[in-house]
Amino acid sequence: MTTTLAAALAALELGHLEPRTEDLTGMAPPPIEALDQTTTAIWSDLFATLFNTSLERDIEELGWGLVNLFHRAASKKHATIDRLTDEIRLLIAEQDGSEISSTNLEEKIELAKKIEEAAGCYEHMRDAAAAHYLRETGRSWIPATGNRISLGVTSAIVDGQAFLRARRERIRDANTAQGTAIVFAGGRLTFQSDDDMKTFGDNLLRTLNAVRERVGDMYLVHGGDMKGIERIAASWAEQHGIQQVRFGLDRKLGDRAGFRRNEQMLSLKPRYVIAFQGNGVTERLVIDAKAAGIRVVDRRGPLGTPPAALNAQRDRTVA
Repeated sequence: MTTTLAAALAALELGHLEPRTEDLTGMAPPPIEALDQTTTAIWSDLFATLFNTSLERDIEELGWGLVNLFHRAASKKHATIDRLTDEIRLLIAEQDGSEISSTNLEEKIELAKKIEEAAGCYEHMRDAAAAHYLRETGRSWIPATGNRISLGVTSAIVDGQAFLRARRERIRDANTAQGTAIVFAGGRLTFQSDDDMKTFGDNLLRTLNAVRERVGDMYLVHGGDMKGIERIAASWAEQHGIQQVRFGLDRKLGDRAGFRRNEQMLSLKPRYVIAFQGNGVTERLVIDAKAAGIRVVDRRGPLGTPPAALNAQRDRTVA
């Protein structure tokens, strides 16, 4: 999704500007409470103005762009830190014990630490804005590309090697979901009436809640289709503070892409595969999961019910 707001912000390419160390020394990041209040104020002022006007239809689009503003700001900070880590590695390799080389290394580490603090602040504001977006639209905010991770503010780092090691570990942990994998799959559905849609939604949420009761440490694995029922599952997971792992399609694989994604999701050895109505790729996922001994929570019947319910109804009709 692209927006006029996002396009305007994308034009402000300031990532090449790097602050000097002395400009940041001794400066603390804003308090978390201030970040929350500022984000809430921006959101409230903007959307209170748009609500019940001719611009109301643009609220979701602008809301996505507002969250993306903070996401892009954090991404630019991390790109700067990645460049700095290369410089830190080089300075470590070139250490000759002189005061100049030691000072250069210390300044570079201090700069990287400060920029990482800034990245953490933008990530916090992004997550706060994403929470407003979820409440406003009922949908989970997903970036256009890549994953939405939060590294958090760094702790004190004493030397270059410790900084590099700590950053590697934080990136690894932020990209690694903890707990038990639960795969969710389903396609883009249409309904004959609002009542049918509500019944399906109730069945979907009831299924997710039932699985969560059985698997308290679950994290949700899905394909990230934000135009189908996976979007509902993603929003449910965010509302309940459940980690998500999204497997996008590798378009280079053509018709094979969906089946390759199935293999990747099943490689996590999930406790359950929750399957709602979908296409042939979903059908194959169910077959492969059963062959691997993975329990399938099958809800491919009418309006998100078990197929057995349809069979029982047919039997009663025949009788």
